[in-house]
Amino acid sequence: MSMRKRLEQTQGSRESQEGRRSDQVTVLGEPAWSTVGVYVVCVLVGVGLGWLVGLLADWLLTLPWAPMRGPVELVASIPAPGLPAAGAVAGLVLGFVAQHEQLVVRLSDDRVVLARKGREEEFSPDAIAAVFRDGKQLVLLGHDGGELTRQGCDLDAGRVADAFTERGYAWADSDPHKDEFRRWVPDTPGLPEGANAILKARQKSLEKKDPSDGDLQELRAELARLGVVVRDEKRRQYWRTLRQSGPPVE
Repeated sequence: MSMRKRLEQTQGSRESQEGRRSDQVTVLGEPAWSTVGVYVVCVLVGVGLGWLVGLLADWLLTLPWAPMRGPVELVASIPAPGLPAAGAVAGLVLGFVAQHEQLVVRLSDDRVVLARKGREEEFSPDAIAAVFRDGKQLVLLGHDGGELTRQGCDLDAGRVADAFTERGYAWADSDPHKDEFRRWVPDTPGLPEGANAILKARQKSLEKKDPSDGDLQELRAELARLGVVVRDEKRRQYWRTLRQSGPPVE
């Protein structure tokens, strides 16, 4: 075989390998050992709680003044393996919920996909101006300065930054617009029409004991349509307007 033909074959092999690499998807998620560990801990805690509930019920029945004697007798009548087994099942359910809430990021040359709580968001690389971490949240910024998405993220920050950088995305160490945010108070001037009403509704959700993430995200999207970016800090809202948004309403 001639040297020229060998070189052509080598070049073709390299191009084929590079093509395969470009089609690969980088998946960022909690490692398998961590997920298994969460399940194991949840199950063990559930078994322990079930066992303790059984002991507590037996002890309460020895007291003449035991409260809620009927339910206590019902619990005490459950066979010995029953309560720990029920605790184990509850632990599995809790582990599934914890896994369901974990963010999974899939990066390829033609898209970024964020999956969490059974929902997926997909973004084109051309739409993303920068990516950064804001505390425990991963934020994708658009070219107009608006936030394309803001998702809770417990993944290792260095690992996430390296993955986005290797794919050619601009990674920022902090929010490039952090100095533009102002704390929201009711009837704040300078906001687009309707924004104060949405922020009031969102503040009510934030102040609940267990605020609905779905409600908060939905109202965040409504604000984004008005040209307002909002971030939360200790149940307080901070806002800024987009550079391309219309003139504020006084």
